[in-house]
Amino acid sequence: MDETRLLTAVAPRLRWFVAAARAEHLTRAADELGVPQPTLSRGIARLEAELGVPLFTRAGRGVRLTREGRTLLRAAERATGELAVGAAELAGEGPAGVVTLAFLPTLGTDVVPRLIGGFRARHPRTRFELVQGAHALLVSRVREGEADLALTSPLPQEPQLATEALGEEELCLAVPAGHHLATRTDGVRLAEAAGEPFLGFLPGYGLRTTVDSWCRDAGFTPRLAFEGGDTATMRGFVGAGLGVALLPVSHHGPPPGVVELPVTTPRTTRVIGMVWARDRALSPAARAFREFAGTRERVGP
Repeated sequence: MDETRLLTAVAPRLRWFVAAARAEHLTRAADELGVPQPTLSRGIARLEAELGVPLFTRAGRGVRLTREGRTLLRAAERATGELAVGAAELAGEGPAGVVTLAFLPTLGTDVVPRLIGGFRARHPRTRFELVQGAHALLVSRVREGEADLALTSPLPQEPQLATEALGEEELCLAVPAGHHLATRTDGVRLAEAAGEPFLGFLPGYGLRTTVDSWCRDAGFTPRLAFEGGDTATMRGFVGAGLGVALLPVSHHGPPPGVVELPVTTPRTTRVIGMVWARDRALSPAARAFREFAGTRERVGP
């Protein structure tokens, strides 16, 4: 298919395709779009016929993207996100409204300010209500309708929740500057820290489960000397010589007395992503922020 014909086939139905892909259910997508479900189904079928590939497979009462559908979705989300931003700029200041955003404390120093700052530079009439907390609390707030969106990790696998991965975040082994591993700036195996006192996250934090899993993969259970939820406090305790910790890489460098070591085995990275409820339509402001976040370059340092 030549480029002109491809654009003619795809462009008019791009928003429909993205809505169906995110909802994984044609009826819910049609409700969100405000079109009859049969109309949406026919539009998707025509798009598949024009492209000559299947975009969805049936999964019970829902639909799942095929490999070709996932390829198209990545491009479609970038395109619709940029179009939404451009249209808002042409119209003036973009959507007014309030977005309730829940997020992990570890994302509050760089990722969340960067996303909100970039979005409000284009949409100054949008206000944010911010909620910080452990992973389990954030997911619960979205599930119960107390937050529009959540930035968290790991991404929940629940039928009523939709998710979108935004990128990966690396965690390093933070050790005191005088520690016997501190000179290993080329990297260490996590198993080499098996006998060390660990500073860990509280139960309910996504990183508690993730770090415990990495330690099991390395062949040991961490001996916890402290449990907390604030990474700045934990880095301070590492600098005071109270133990070692697996922490997100510092965006502006570690504090004095702390050395951050890359971990070579296992791979200590986690996926950060956006979560929202499938059965509740987002406000224009929340939808615009979700699309904006999906087009930004990744969450890592």
